[in-house]
Amino acid sequence: MPEVSTMTPLAMAQKNMRDYLRSHDARYVTDDAVFTNKSTGERIEGREAIGKMLQFFYHIAFDAHAEFTNVLVTEEKALAEGLFIGKHIGEFAGIPATGKIVSVPLCVTYNLENGLIKEARIYMMTDVLIRQLQS
Repeated sequence: MPEVSTMTPLAMAQKNMRDYLRSHDARYVTDDAVFTNKSTGERIEGREAIGKMLQFFYHIAFDAHAEFTNVLVTEEKALAEGLFIGKHIGEFAGIPATGKIVSVPLCVTYNLENGLIKEARIYMMTDVLIRQLQS
């Protein structure tokens, strides 16, 4: 018999977001989720594609993590503000690996559904990232 969760919807959303922000694991994303990079207009649709994008960004193009300074979570919405920090280890935006360390302001707003991410709007200063890679 499956275990029944006694967590409130808010507690589940908070736990899942905390775990997602630490791991960037796509299991915390709905099957039909949409992530939109607001600085480039790029849209990634579906858990599998989002998982590949996160893997590329955090482990292939960069050896990186996010350091969040502000996180707010409700049952239906979340917001995370901080820095994307990492070493450039693979080709990104046509720029071969430089080995440079980057630190880029990042803010993401989320719509949640049943404790999982349904939609993300990513506000990352891509121009700052590119300048850091080219300097």
